[in-house]
Amino acid sequence: MTMIQPLPPNVCLDSSAVRRIREDKKLTQLYVSKVVGVTTDTISRWENNRYPTVKRENALRLADALEVDVEAIVQDGEAEGAPAAETSSGFRRRYRWLLAVAVLAALSVSVFFWRDRLQEVPQVGLAADRWLPQFAAPGSVLPVRIHLEPDAGLKGFILREHFPVGWQLIEANPPPSSLDNEQGTARWIVKPGEDRRIIAYLVKVDEQAAVGKTVSLVGEVVVGPEGRSKPVSVRGSAQMAVAPYHWADLNGDQRIDDGEMLLASDTFEAMKGVHLDWNQLEKIWDSGSYQWDAPADRFVPAKSVPPPVQDSPPAASGR
Repeated sequence: MTMIQPLPPNVCLDSSAVRRIREDKKLTQLYVSKVVGVTTDTISRWENNRYPTVKRENALRLADALEVDVEAIVQDGEAEGAPAAETSSGFRRRYRWLLAVAVLAALSVSVFFWRDRLQEVPQVGLAADRWLPQFAAPGSVLPVRIHLEPDAGLKGFILREHFPVGWQLIEANPPPSSLDNEQGTARWIVKPGEDRRIIAYLVKVDEQAAVGKTVSLVGEVVVGPEGRSKPVSVRGSAQMAVAPYHWADLNGDQRIDDGEMLLASDTFEAMKGVHLDWNQLEKIWDSGSYQWDAPADRFVPAKSVPPPVQDSPPAASGR
């Protein structure tokens, strides 16, 4: 992120703006400090104007962490170490057009020189695929997992997941770096060198969710410091139908058959680190059927009733 004028080596932070933006976005000082690469004490000092000037690189990283342009968190015309003429608004008004002409001229020359070379630079990125059940019963707890496929040399990333307002993330492996259950947003920071292939979490459906409605989960992965790459959307499953069916019941027939149970066991294996109720699922499987107990917010086993036997039609007479 850059200003209209090039940033000097040191810039003056607007401490009140930093605090206000962070609190408006419900970001913790711990989350911001991890993205910027400093301590929480440093973030606190920035917000309280204890360190009024910071390095240009830290200002850019702070703007990325707060998801705003850097202009929103620095003071206009104040930069330690910048020549006096550069901090003068009169200079900017008088010579801004000269700077614009110089930039355009430089760009027009460099575009042709670097066009082919940029195409040869390998793009470091990450693919993320979500798995989630087909059904979501009001008040039930659902497993969700994100499969990650990072490219070699990836220098860490941030995963953001957004679930419907009213839903609650109750457990995750690893725990989220930032969680806002009121707005339905969770963030995970995966540091450079960390081998993370699956992020698994449990989310509780809103008890007032309207049956018959289709809901969506969306997410994105942010790769690259200082905003040099755009967020990449999480692929895979994204929608569920709100209905009184167990998450392992793939066809919504109120039964967990052998094939569905086998797939459910794979889900349990992939969801290590969070607590799914395997014993309850086995009871439902053994009983042959289940029902949704809405007041208790849970599924209960129920014996399946075989269909009535139809009387055989009378045999045709040979006469």
